[in-house]
Amino acid sequence: SPGTLKAASHLAQALLAAGQAADAVSWSQRVAAGRTRMLGPDHPGTIAARVSLGHALMAAGQPGHAVTVLGEAATDYERVRGPDHLHTLSARDDLAAAYRAAGKHADATGLYQRTLADREHVQGPRHPDTMTAREKLADACLADGRVKEALSHYKRTLADRERVLGPDHMDTIAARRNIASANHSAGKMATALPLYEQVCADYERVLGADHPDTLTRRADLARAYYAAGRLTDATTLLRDTLSRCEQALPPGDPLTQTLRKSMTNIAGG
Repeated sequence: SPGTLKAASHLAQALLAAGQAADAVSWSQRVAAGRTRMLGPDHPGTIAARVSLGHALMAAGQPGHAVTVLGEAATDYERVRGPDHLHTLSARDDLAAAYRAAGKHADATGLYQRTLADREHVQGPRHPDTMTAREKLADACLADGRVKEALSHYKRTLADRERVLGPDHMDTIAARRNIASANHSAGKMATALPLYEQVCADYERVLGADHPDTLTRRADLARAYYAAGRLTDATTLLRDTLSRCEQALPPGDPLTQTLRKSMTNIAGG
């Protein structure tokens, strides 16, 4: 019955939120099959159930299966809703993420490029969804080893977010961190370090010095100092950040443990 299917759908979502991905897959499969039987394969509710199944498969570490399920859902949405409908664009985003998780970086990049162009056309170049699509394209380019393209898209994302959201919005700061990280990946430490330093200052100003995210960014900067051969700066920052973590975070926090290990490695090295 519809009520039973609705309850099963809520249960699948709850299991997924609780990290029980395998059980979520099982219930999502039941919901998708039930909706297909009751509503037909082309009903938007049936297609949405298959998208949910794709999310569960991703969480369960089955990206290859997710690619199949999400690919069919995206095709069905395009046929039923049209190529420019937001549900179609969202399903394509999910499919591209599944491609990335499956290691199919070229497929992911091509699909993100298409979705970005469609979102620019439908939602405008500075809509938050469009800016996120550009960021995801940059991530896919970086994963595919196309660093120059990734940096170009990251820089455009930063410029758009600064203009639309302002310099202190967390999405803007995250965009700057992506540029730092991409330069780091490319071995361009002279460019990466000032950006990492700025990101640290941004997090400290917006979230506070002892916020877990700020402490994580300080750890990023320390690792960047170490990679650039600035061992004294790395050690000083690590020691100070470890001290802050021990005071601000719960005992046994993973970040504290990671920083302790880093300190031991540097001391041992």
